[in-house]
Parts: sequence; C-alpha cells; structure tokens
Amino acid sequence: MALNKSLNIRDCALEIILKVMEQGEYSDTAIHNFLDSGVIKDKRDRAFFTRLSEGTIERTIELDYIINLFSKVKVNKMKPVIRNILRMGVYQIFYMERVPDSAVCNEAVKLAAAHKFNGLKGFVNGVLRNIAANKQNINYPPCDKNFVQYASVKYSMPEWIVKRYMDSYGKDAAEKIFSEYLLKDNMVTARCNISKAAADYTAWLLKAEGACVKSGNLNDISLRISDYDTLSSLSAFKEGYIQIQDESSMLPCIIADINKGDTIIDICAAPGGKTIHAADILNGSGKVISCDISKKKTGLIHENIKRTGFNNIEVFENDALVFREEWEEKADIVIADLPCSGLGVIGKKCDIKYKTKPGDIEVLAKLQRDILTIAGRYVKSGGRLVYSTCTITSEENEMNVEWIRKNLPFKVENIEERLPKQLSGITGHMGYIQVLPYMAHTDGFFVASFLKSV
Repeated sequence: MALNKSLNIRDCALEIILKVMEQGEYSDTAIHNFLDSGVIKDKRDRAFFTRLSEGTIERTIELDYIINLFSKVKVNKMKPVIRNILRMGVYQIFYMERVPDSAVCNEAVKLAAAHKFNGLKGFVNGVLRNIAANKQNINYPPCDKNFVQYASVKYSMPEWIVKRYMDSYGKDAAEKIFSEYLLKDNMVTARCNISKAAADYTAWLLKAEGACVKSGNLNDISLRISDYDTLSSLSAFKEGYIQIQDESSMLPCIIADINKGDTIIDICAAPGGKTIHAADILNGSGKVISCDISKKKTGLIHENIKRTGFNNIEVFENDALVFREEWEEKADIVIADLPCSGLGVIGKKCDIKYKTKPGDIEVLAKLQRDILTIAGRYVKSGGRLVYSTCTITSEENEMNVEWIRKNLPFKVENIEERLPKQLSGITGHMGYIQVLPYMAHTDGFFVASFLKSV
C-alpha cells in the first residue's frame, strides 16, 4: 500500500511538471489548484508533492545538464513523459536526501510503465542508476573559464538572464541574486490587516493554531508563517486578519503616504494585495477603486474583499489602456503596479525564467509607458503616482522613471524617509528603490513615486 501511495504522489508531481514544462501552465497556479482540489490528503504527502514539483521545475537546467552527461539520447530528443520522469529522478537523487537512490530508480521505472512506456523502462533505470552511482563526480562548467555557463547550470538560470544580471550588477551581485532565488525557508509572508486586528494578536492566534511564526524583515506589519496545514484552515486567514503578500510588494502602499479620506485607484490590482493594504490604511475612510482587465482577475479581488470584509473598495473590470473620462483627476493616489517580465519573483514562480524571453522586456516597457500615460491622467494636481514592478530590469524600471519625468507632468519625490531602514541610503532620495532579492530576503521589486505638477 505504501509503495502505491508513493507512486501516486510522484505521478501527481509528474502531472504538474508536464503541465508546466510541456504545456505552458504557470507553476504556482498549477500546484496551488492541485493542492486545493484535495486529491492529496496527508500533510507530509502534500509537502513531498510540492517540493518534488517545484524543485524539479526550478532546477531543470541543471537536471538536464546532468542527464545529458549520462544519456546518449539528449533531453530535448526524449519523449516528454520520459524526460520529466528522469528530471524528477535526478532531482530526488541530488536534493531529497531522505529518499534512497534505489527507491528513486524503482519508482521512476514504475512511472514509465504506468504511462505505457514499457519499452523504455530499461533506459530510465540505466540512466538514473548510472547518475546515482556517479553523483559525487559530476563535472560542472568551471566558474573561472565561463561564468555564464557555470552560473546557468549551477543556478538553473537561462544564459541570457545570467548575462543581463552580470552586465547590470556584476558577477558577485548576480550570483547573490541567483543564490537568493534558490534559498527556500518554506515560510509564507503575510501582511497583517491592522485595522482588523493588531499584529501581535494575529501572531498569537497563528501560533495558537500550531503555525510557526516569525517577524518580517522590513516592517512590523509582516509575519512569516510555516508549519500550518492549509491557509484556509487558519482562523487569521479566514477572518481577514492577514493577506498573503511579499514584503517588497507592500512598499507601494507604504511609500504612497496614504491619508484618511484619500481616493485611491489601483490600476492593475489583481489579486488585490495592494488594494486591501490601501483599504486597511484608510481604515474605513476614503475609497479604493480597484481595477483589472478580466472577470477572472476581478473575481480574485472580490474573493479577497469578501474574506477581509473591507467595504470602502469598488471593483471595476477595466482595460488599463482605455481612458475612463469619469476618473480624470479624481485620485489622490494612483497605484500602478504594472504587468512586467516578473524576473524579481523567480524565487516563488520558478518557471518565469523559462517563459520570459529577451524580446519581451522592451515590449513590456512600452506597454508600461502606454498604461502610465493614461493612469497619470487620473491623478489630481498635487496628487501622487506610485509606479512599481516585480522585476529588476532597467528598461522596465529606472528607464521608465526617466521617461515619466520627461514625458508626463510629474516630478520624482524623495522617498527616503518612508523606506525601511534596510533599504535607506541607496536611491530613495532619487525617488525610487530597486530591491534586489538578497537585500532583505524578499522578492525583487521596484517602486518609484511621483508628484503631479500643480
């Protein structure tokens, strides 16, 4: 029975990996939806499934490199099911120490048979057993001869991203970023809705239900939580006391300097983290107009509003590229957290690095400028535009700051005093901050603030 159960968990992971790596689904959505389906009941099994799925996807470049060292048939020539069974096997051999190598090989062979590849059972078995026997003697690309290839394999990062980061930040900083992407502490960051419950009470409530709780790194409204069963089982989540949100993603509302009674437009809001944060700061006053482009996206916002219970939010299905005359100069603050390449959140959404291509960045930067041109019209004279992305490319960040300054009726404002101390003394006086993942163990994130000319 235990063997079948183990096989089923691996088969579940294989299903997710195939959806992500072969069919283009997003890893975080695919994994969360599968877990929410309740197919896997046991907490330890869910943890095994999640680690195997995420880890295999995250380490695919390294795994493929290793497989290609031992297989005459290269990974890109294999059947999709077989290459992903091998990837899962190699990940377990190298990164899941408690799983015996013999069990990894046996289970991989059974998976191949279960998917009607009986003729390739010997191939799967032979490749994995050869790798397991030689796992201490893998010849990786040398760092001193070719840093790009070395970092690409070691950190499972596409070479074009390695080159870009190396050119932008230097080898040492680039490697620190890549290391941070792979650093996993299994803790989820939550922002406390302090108008609902004090942060210390929320922390106590989480601990009372068995969760491990640590303070955030950047501010006193953040908690890092782990060792719980499901989010939906936590009273603090059900009662709307917390919103799952990375600490760097909290910066837009923190530096926006929101005041009671303000009217705020969150222009690309789904799933609603910044909308809820703004409503929490307003504490029942003012209004948040929360928008996104589709019913699916606004549905996510509605879910969070219903759970948290804020009643000063209006939700609109709205294309940010289409100007709404009724909003012209109505907002004290416009939060423009815009679509981007997402390279700052690779640590949480590990498949982004495979899906994003170099040419996407300039296209996205142009899209951002088009949205900003419209969003800027919604800001009152003397009001504030807060621009942010979850990426770390200059085209989408610093270069757009300069574009706004030159082309829109806004001037950058000094945000130094509003930044957490860990991020002070960098570029806050210039009106923006590029948060790199290693600075405070957060997602990579960019935020800038502008005042509209009177």
